[in-house]
Amino acid sequence: MAIQWFPGHMHAARKKVAETLARVDMVIEVVDARLPHSSCNPMINKLRSFRQRPSLVIINKTDMADPQLNQAWLNWFRQQPQTNAMLLGEESRGSAGSRIAEMCRQIVPNRTGAEKPIRALILGIPNVGKSTLMNALMKRRIANVADTPGVTKSQQRVELADGTILYDTPGLLWPKLESELTGYRLALGGSIGRNAYDEVDVAWFALETLRERYPDVLLQRYKLKTLEGEVEDVFNAIARQRGAVMSGGRIDEQKAAEIIITDFRSGNLGRLTLERPDEFTGLPTMSQKLADLDVEPAEDEED
Repeated sequence: MAIQWFPGHMHAARKKVAETLARVDMVIEVVDARLPHSSCNPMINKLRSFRQRPSLVIINKTDMADPQLNQAWLNWFRQQPQTNAMLLGEESRGSAGSRIAEMCRQIVPNRTGAEKPIRALILGIPNVGKSTLMNALMKRRIANVADTPGVTKSQQRVELADGTILYDTPGLLWPKLESELTGYRLALGGSIGRNAYDEVDVAWFALETLRERYPDVLLQRYKLKTLEGEVEDVFNAIARQRGAVMSGGRIDEQKAAEIIITDFRSGNLGRLTLERPDEFTGLPTMSQKLADLDVEPAEDEED
């Protein structure tokens, strides 16, 4: 079953992003290192390409992702037009904040000093860590942080100590997820509201994916002897191992699904990445029409 989720506040946020892009110099997009391509919003790429705004992609949560694929994804993003990228998750937030600021200065070197501060728009899908990043950059809590997608619902403007102006936005998906795989990956990563998917389906997807890519992880975590058979067989074996059984020996599918999904999101399964760069040909390019997004562009603003 295809997964779709685009709650009402995202309609308003999408239009606000288009307006704000007219008065910023660059975009900072945060993606999830466990699903870098699926968590990269193609609508953001279209909008910034239309405006000719360069981008810094922050690959967040790298401490939860496959170390070898972290570097591969860093290289992949750096090959995209008008894009630089950095890994985030295995260093102190203070150090990361300094590095982000330096990379922004390299991307827009024409913006210097108090009279021409860098103006950056921070974007990303829900639950990739944008609010945590904002709090780290400001060295204090200014944004609510939660595991539930959709917590931030309005845009806010903050100014860093060096004068850099940041616009933080709500987590933003795109109106239609064309790929069924993308929908399931986003649901497993926690970027889609729980009312939009069936947790048992997502848990089965997780097992199917991990059996192919990280079989030893499943065997060790759930003390299984084999992964052979149907996905349902593996799911039921995990349920029994973890005590997700009701009276009469029936499997408690909901409890078993929650165990598997929570283990992935919390990192209990280890450092895993659900997709590889060689599975994708590239992000949408400027040649794709902005009209497809149903967003009216605003005039660029100068200061």
